[in-house]
Amino acid sequence: MRTIALAVLLALSTVFGLTSAAAADPLPCDAGELCLWSEPNFGGELVVLTLSDTGVEECVPLSEDIGVRSFINRLSKPTTVYQDEECATEGEFDTYPGGGTYVPSAPFTIRAVQIWTL
Repeated sequence: MRTIALAVLLALSTVFGLTSAAAADPLPCDAGELCLWSEPNFGGELVVLTLSDTGVEECVPLSEDIGVRSFINRLSKPTTVYQDEECATEGEFDTYPGGGTYVPSAPFTIRAVQIWTL
């Protein structure tokens, strides 16, 4: 009986291990990146920002040609997304925590971002 229980436990561990590996993130957004897509569900043109090329607490307007409609924040810092290209708070804006926030459908078209210190 103990051998059967051990075999079942080992089988379940293997199945769950394979499931975890299969569920690995297929999107091209590494740790330390803010990945922005022009279409919902992480489609269309991709723009990647990192802390090495983006000033912290600085408003970063995005290309006029691209309105961001989905994004992933894998930075270690929170990021605010803005409807206004000058980070004005008169339009829509929301702040998302860092470390792995996935937003497949932004609540508005994003035209600028601002990365914050902790």
